[in-house]
Amino acid sequence: MVLTTQENAIKGGDFLIKDIDASQIFIPEDFSEEQQMIAQTCLDFLRTEVQPQLEAIDAAKDTTLMVSLLDKAGELGLLGTAIPEAYGGFGMNFNTSMLVAEACGGGHSFSVALSAHTGIGTLPILYYGNEEQKSKYLPKLASGEWKAAYCLTEPDAGSDANSGKTKAVLSADGTHYLINGQKMWITNGGFADLFIVFAKIDNDKSLTAFIVEKSFGGITMNEEEHKMGIKGSSTRQIFFNDCAVPVENMLFTREGGFKIAVNILNIGRIKLMAAVVGASKKVVATAINYANERKQFGTSIANFGAIKHKIASMLVKTYAAESAAYRAGQNIDDAIEMYLAAGMESGQAKLKGVEQFAIECAMLKVHGSEILDFVVDEGVQIYGGMGFSAEAPMDRSYRDSRINRIFEGTNEINRLLAVGTVIKRAMKGELDVMPAAMAVGKEIMSIPDFGLSDDDGLFAKEKKALKNMKKAILMVAGAALQKFMMAFEQEQEIIMNIADMMIETYVAESTLLRVEKLARVRGVEACAIQQDVALVYLHEAIEKVNSAGKAAITSFAEGDELRVMLMGLKRFTKIDPINLKEARRRIAEAAIAQNSYIL
Repeated sequence: MVLTTQENAIKGGDFLIKDIDASQIFIPEDFSEEQQMIAQTCLDFLRTEVQPQLEAIDAAKDTTLMVSLLDKAGELGLLGTAIPEAYGGFGMNFNTSMLVAEACGGGHSFSVALSAHTGIGTLPILYYGNEEQKSKYLPKLASGEWKAAYCLTEPDAGSDANSGKTKAVLSADGTHYLINGQKMWITNGGFADLFIVFAKIDNDKSLTAFIVEKSFGGITMNEEEHKMGIKGSSTRQIFFNDCAVPVENMLFTREGGFKIAVNILNIGRIKLMAAVVGASKKVVATAINYANERKQFGTSIANFGAIKHKIASMLVKTYAAESAAYRAGQNIDDAIEMYLAAGMESGQAKLKGVEQFAIECAMLKVHGSEILDFVVDEGVQIYGGMGFSAEAPMDRSYRDSRINRIFEGTNEINRLLAVGTVIKRAMKGELDVMPAAMAVGKEIMSIPDFGLSDDDGLFAKEKKALKNMKKAILMVAGAALQKFMMAFEQEQEIIMNIADMMIETYVAESTLLRVEKLARVRGVEACAIQQDVALVYLHEAIEKVNSAGKAAITSFAEGDELRVMLMGLKRFTKIDPINLKEARRRIAEAAIAQNSYIL
């Protein structure tokens, strides 16, 4: 499904204003046999090489074990999935690299090291390096001969990355830049052979990126950080003291570093979404297995309604997250193909494709990280007292999950970014949101339409509910913008409310469309459990949209405006009730019967 023209291409943020047909989205069931075999290779590697050594990885006093695992992953080609064949990789498309991230997502600290190396450590060179830099470094990174790290964060420059104080000064003979400064929270720092380092040249306002080899010298480190979770990953503070970097190792352009950081983080965000889906599936399967084995009151705890509710909720949220992840991943692939067809250079086309869906990348990073936190928390609860024991598997899953809401930009930053990008694109005329918001403003003053949508097929009522959820977003966002104008960006609480409305709507739509597309192939009866999943998620999402919308509206509206908007919100978040308890029981019982994650 490649869209090759500007006219019919789906753009980032379009979900707010366009009706998407199920045929237009990619679903995980569309992956080819070859792609599924690649994923299975990753799962087999985790099963045989990583999971038997999780305790040893976390307890290791040095990085020898992690390095050996990365070496083995390199031998299997797992470090070069996104790197073109010309540089020793496999040249997979974006959605396949997402699948690899998911398959490796259950590897705890190993997954973190792998993601840092293949993502933020390698991609800046792949996308922004010149031919000489790519030829020199990418083969070593693809094979695992060299390991990579990414040096952006500083003690006083976290979310505000461009405020970093690390300096680069051109040497007197003009052959080197001398880099001085401190970086912190550097994943893979203890064993990396190569660092992507961000610094400001002289009095520049923006960062410049450099490819720094450890052998250049002038690099010292603190001891490994003692962390809450992901204990087996290497995390160091790194100091650069007159580190001499050849001028030819400047990456991209002077003051182009911030652009690199922003675009690479977009990729990291959606790849993190895929990874947490993989981790979530593993936790769900483990919890189901324990619920079947654990006996209380003469029966397996899996037979109790309270446990079924938890298992179903874990399954529903994981399936929905997966649906949204690969929908967006394919949109990125389609955009890349469109830019390539227009004659754009490969690296730039890939960057532009991801940048086009920066809104979705930010939303999904938030959603995925919070879903995994929910799933591991419920996993601990299903294990009961054993869940609190470090001898049981939920301990590590619970602790390791927490970092994901901070990685790749905090969830607060990403919520603000998602909404802010929609508004910026709307102001530039790139996203036709304003007319849609104005139309909604008129609609809330009119007589409600209680009829069905034009579509009388599967999910007809639910599709109308989705349209109304989008109207709720446009109503709240449009009114807030009118109220605050240029000061809107200071209203972070309202912005985050709107972000939550956007996230729930996008994920609910992705799940519904996935099941509809699947039903067209397999038949409606064969997808009964998936239909239950889609309906449960949609009903829960509508409640969240209503809650977030109400919180936003009551933050700025008063009098008649408040009354009218609350009436509009009630109208736009109305859906006929269904028996959610029975739907959840059907989902849970199907999984319990097979003793696994079944979706």
